[in-house]
Amino acid sequence: MNAHKAGTHRLWIRNPLAILAEDAAGGLVVEGTRIVERVPSGGQPAAPVHETFDAAGHVVIPGLVNTHHHFFQTLTRAHPLAINKPLFPWLQALYTVWDKLTPEAFRLATRLAYTELLLSGCTTAGDHHYLFPKGLEASVDIQVEEARALGIRAFVTRGSMSLSVRDGGLPPDALVQDDDTILSDSERVLSLFHDPNPGAMVQIGLAPCSPFNVTKRLMRESAALAERHDCRLHTHLGETLDEDAYCRATFGQRPVDYLEEVGWMSPRAWLAHGIHFNDDEVARLGKAGVGVCHCPTSNMTLASGQCRTCELEAAGSPVGLGVDGSASNDSSNLMEGVRHALMLNRLTYGAEKVTHLDALRWATEGSAACLGRSDIGRLEEGREADLALFTLDELRFSGAHDPLAALVLCGAHRADRVMVAGQWRVIDGHPIGLDTRRLREDHSRLARHLFGAV
Repeated sequence: MNAHKAGTHRLWIRNPLAILAEDAAGGLVVEGTRIVERVPSGGQPAAPVHETFDAAGHVVIPGLVNTHHHFFQTLTRAHPLAINKPLFPWLQALYTVWDKLTPEAFRLATRLAYTELLLSGCTTAGDHHYLFPKGLEASVDIQVEEARALGIRAFVTRGSMSLSVRDGGLPPDALVQDDDTILSDSERVLSLFHDPNPGAMVQIGLAPCSPFNVTKRLMRESAALAERHDCRLHTHLGETLDEDAYCRATFGQRPVDYLEEVGWMSPRAWLAHGIHFNDDEVARLGKAGVGVCHCPTSNMTLASGQCRTCELEAAGSPVGLGVDGSASNDSSNLMEGVRHALMLNRLTYGAEKVTHLDALRWATEGSAACLGRSDIGRLEEGREADLALFTLDELRFSGAHDPLAALVLCGAHRADRVMVAGQWRVIDGHPIGLDTRRLREDHSRLARHLFGAV
């Protein structure tokens, strides 16, 4: 048999320092895009391999899965207008500059966010893009193009805002579209890009932004469109007490009641943040199988509160992790988010309730479950070969005894190697085929030019 024939090349990632998988101390065998074998300690692959990678210096974990982000916000990190503000004033301040976003700037913001995520060990990058000022109608197309060029797995949600200040919402008129325009473009991008099959490199979801900037009609019709196209639904919910107050004042109901009225209490939906749910709402969300993306870094930055991760999981809700927008996180590093998730949840639940393995699970199989994917998130036969490999050769790891715990407790933040669908996309800490220095310079130049504080 020709070892180089497509789909037959077998790679043994041999004898890792540590691995987040059962019965795999001897490593993994990758064939094509998938994992085909876990090798036990001291064992050999069951069939010949064509290539071996010595992983003795690497800690191997499943590729991280990011379930919430706003790529465009990388251009307005640590912005003077928004520093030290809670969510609503923070948004109102940044709305005044975000309308300057251009297609060129958005493309660079997207490229930079994908690259940051990839370098942090993330192999599936979700984004919630809801900003469509004039000239940015092809935003989803740009995000798909950039993901394909970098080789990262992408879950792009077509976000939207249709209620401006004039209609009782929060954003200015220049940043919203009408419901019909949104629904038409949602159908367009689903038809063009959404792949519902296992192993998909690009999937599309529908993501009306939040109760305070979309209509109930848009929520209902997005749910119907998602049923027709077999895609996921995503929105912000339960993020702040201000949102609770807005829903009670505007709709006469709490956010979860709003969600139920518009037909989103379904396993098809996952929510960003999910902080301010009471016990009854947690039970209802869990019974419906609604997922929740925990965004610890953003929640701490904006002082929004603490997600009820343990109660939600116990009730039946998948719980994943997200970095959230880079203007509230100021980073796109999901491995860093794993550490923050551990620390914040220990502060919430105590030192024994939440472990480093829980935080890693949320960032892998928990996030995969939020996206409705059973083909990623774990290192086992039949799953996609999405892997993140970290070395422990920095000073921060010196003296560490448990390699997997060290990744989280000692603050790993950059992967040495990353594999997506069986292909190395990061080698020696550098993304394949991308000049990161030039990307940073071009991105910074546009950020200063378009969004420099006045």
